Amino acid sequence: MAASAMRTGGPLPAWVACMASYTVNARAVERAKKLIDARQYVLDSDWGDVQPAADDENRYLESHAWDEFAEWHLGLTDGANDETKARHAFVYGDFRRVHRSGIIACQYRAAEWRHKAIELAAHDLLQRLDRVAGIAP
Repeated sequence: MAASAMRTGGPLPAWVACMASYTVNARAVERAKKLIDARQYVLDSDWGDVQPAADDENRYLESHAWDEFAEWHLGLTDGANDETKARHAFVYGDFRRVHRSGIIACQYRAAEWRHKAIELAAHDLLQRLDRVAGIAP
């Protein structure tokens, strides 16, 4: 990256100001913690292959309530209507288990787009998962 393109401070670029904002979904964080503690996780997966697609979400919603759907998303889109897919962001699992690669994707994407609270929630979950799985002390 050219030195002139590097951000060193000052006001945020206009594209950041136009971006959606998110609130951490505390219920999703709690569900992820419970799944991790119960060892309901996948350590090695390609998130691009296992991340739920729109059809997977639709199938899940056919037999589950919106509250249950929400618990798989670390972020809630500010201003979006409840009981819409647009309300839910930063999915971390496959509707059965937590995926380490899903948590990493949430953390990376949140950091990339400057959603600090989501980034930190994902970071904390990753640390917990690694501890429970014996990856970290």
